[in-house]
Amino acid sequence: MSLHRPASALRALTVAALAAGAVLTAPAADAAPKEAAPALSATPAFLSASQLPPHPTSSWTAGPVTDGFPDELGLCVSTEGVPGHDYRHRRFWTDLDAGAVQLTVVAGTSAQAKALAQHYDDLIRTCADRLEESSPDVEAEGRDYGTLPVEEGARVRGLHTETSWGATDIALLSVGRDGRTVTVVKWGQMGDFRDAPVAAFKKTTRTAVNKLY
Repeated sequence: MSLHRPASALRALTVAALAAGAVLTAPAADAAPKEAAPALSATPAFLSASQLPPHPTSSWTAGPVTDGFPDELGLCVSTEGVPGHDYRHRRFWTDLDAGAVQLTVVAGTSAQAKALAQHYDDLIRTCADRLEESSPDVEAEGRDYGTLPVEEGARVRGLHTETSWGATDIALLSVGRDGRTVTVVKWGQMGDFRDAPVAAFKKTTRTAVNKLY
């Protein structure tokens, strides 16, 4: 699955993705005073092109760090039902069919960031089922590649989709947290689970979380 604009099954199905339930709600007006947000020493840093899983025939190119939520995550992860945050992202692409994106979100407190990371991971975990429910032309399978012991933790998952007209795409997605900052990384290309560089993507995820601060 290319995240740099080629036609793919995932991009073709973006309009069919279901919105996630509202599981993170803003506190009530009479709620107890919330935890004071700890000061951060710097703006969260992003991956560089060289820190993506190596492509066998093409180098990675990194786009600029940009404000806003990336469309490439909208198939499985969205802002629906989540209190407003300042989103920043960076896109990556190759000359062929592979692409990637990284999102960072700074929440108000560590507790809010923990809940947000869990929410994003739940959306990724249930993405295959939601895709199949929303489109009869799609077969989807998700896989859990486990957790990583980095900062406050990270989890890696895989998603394969195949359409009735033969398009097949593989994606690896991870959610990690450092304090009150959450990062989501997605890699994808055409192919299936046999084409997924799981070990290299786990290394990329560790780097992404460690590099935030």
